[in-house]
Amino acid sequence: MTFTTSLKEEISKTEINYLECHYELISFLNCLAKINNKEILITMENASVARRIYKEIKEIYKINPHIIIRMQKRFKVKQIYILVIKDKIDFIKESINLGKKKELETLVSDEEKIAFLRGSFLAVGNVSNPSTSGYHLEFIFKKEILAEQILKILQYFKLSAKLIKRGYRYVVYIKASEDISDLIKLFKATNSLFYFEDIRIYRDHKNMVNRLNNCEIANQEKTIKTGLEQIKKINYLKEKDIFGLLDEKTQLVATYREKYPEVSYEELANVITKETDYKIGKSGINHHFIKINALIKRYEERGNSNESKTCK
Repeated sequence: MTFTTSLKEEISKTEINYLECHYELISFLNCLAKINNKEILITMENASVARRIYKEIKEIYKINPHIIIRMQKRFKVKQIYILVIKDKIDFIKESINLGKKKELETLVSDEEKIAFLRGSFLAVGNVSNPSTSGYHLEFIFKKEILAEQILKILQYFKLSAKLIKRGYRYVVYIKASEDISDLIKLFKATNSLFYFEDIRIYRDHKNMVNRLNNCEIANQEKTIKTGLEQIKKINYLKEKDIFGLLDEKTQLVATYREKYPEVSYEELANVITKETDYKIGKSGINHHFIKINALIKRYEERGNSNESKTCK
């Protein structure tokens, strides 16, 4: 069972009042119903959703839709539920104001807006499983007016939704995990919310650990690279027979750097402090390597100057 299926099943089992039922059904029929002069067809794949819509139609319009169950064998075998309405066609069309903006603008209270959102999600909503892919929730509409209305309602609840056109469809989607969580909370789907939050916390923790590990590895690599470069400079001073020009403490630091090429300045300072009488900190280590760099620079500048005189 997909996360979308389980979420819709949970939503379809929540208790709602008559007003919420009315707006949920209006939204659902606007999204999914196929209406002509003879009948209204509503095709669904989720049995729990089909039962809820059947119950709402019966309660709101006082009619009993005919139910057709078919087996779909394309890709994989699954049951399709079709509700067929042949009574009160004109009354239902007028009551839901299919495709008209007037009915959509009558949503006043928060519970009406949430009911409309819920009906749209049950009809055309999808959400990715947070444990197997990224965070993504979407509504896919045939009519732009419905997509724009859902977008406005989501933005009313401070959810960062966006609208794009995909072929002949209009897609309203949410990518932020916090906003998806808040929407599930609005639907009062507690079990799905707990599952989603557990996965989100686990993934956020895992990502944080990975970032810390990557940061630690990067720092380690940087420390090793710095240590090897400094040893190279120390060897250069010895090859040129100018290592002795360094003061005694700088020579001590250089000697310990040769022993411990992989440690950081702070670790090197701790080792020197423990093993010798010289108390030194991280900034002190850096100061001594500045002296080493300065000596190399002076030596090279003097060498270049002598070469210039020879050429003349």
